[in-house]
Amino acid sequence: MCANFKPITLQQLKALGLPLIPFEYVDEVFPSFQMALLFKSGQAYEWRAVNFGLIPKWAEDTALAKYTYNARNETLLSKPSFQDAFMKCNFGVIPVTEFYEIKYINAKPQRWGIRRKDGRAFYIAALYEIVKIEQQIVRSATLITMEASDHSIMNEFHKPEDQKRSIIIISHERLDEWLSLSTPIIDDFVIGFPVEEFESFYCPKTRLPKNSPQLNIFD
Repeated sequence: MCANFKPITLQQLKALGLPLIPFEYVDEVFPSFQMALLFKSGQAYEWRAVNFGLIPKWAEDTALAKYTYNARNETLLSKPSFQDAFMKCNFGVIPVTEFYEIKYINAKPQRWGIRRKDGRAFYIAALYEIVKIEQQIVRSATLITMEASDHSIMNEFHKPEDQKRSIIIISHERLDEWLSLSTPIIDDFVIGFPVEEFESFYCPKTRLPKNSPQLNIFD
């Protein structure tokens, strides 16, 4: 799973030639936080502030977000939470600087980061939804994941007995293709990111006050 990441910086945004993000966003994102989603409207790229954790049409409130911040690519069509958005091809990306995973060292969890070696931001495949709850428009999204037991970076994370998973990264060259999909067929994008372009590093979590809304899943 991916439950925590740092979004794109202004410098990275300009380097990729993307439009400026027209709203404020936090510098570290956890489930139920707001994050910046990039999608395509007509021929133009646009930004939306969305909740990290997809809220389906049938939800009565936003509490479900704590369970829907990741979506397995294998079950997008069968899971009620994601089925409708998937069939509508509501595909976007979340541009990030780095994301974090748990690595178990001597049976204890440690937080490690994953980033590009060249310092550029990269795009995490996302699925988004727009719903109305109690007369309020709620925009939300989930990060799409894949099986990663054969990936030499991502197979080091999570509990030893757990299935190894990875977010799906959309290459810079295929961004427009991903955002322009008109049929819910994503098999060509379900590939592990190139190991030679990325690195992992030990990144202990900064201690936060007890009333912090961030997830307390790392030692």
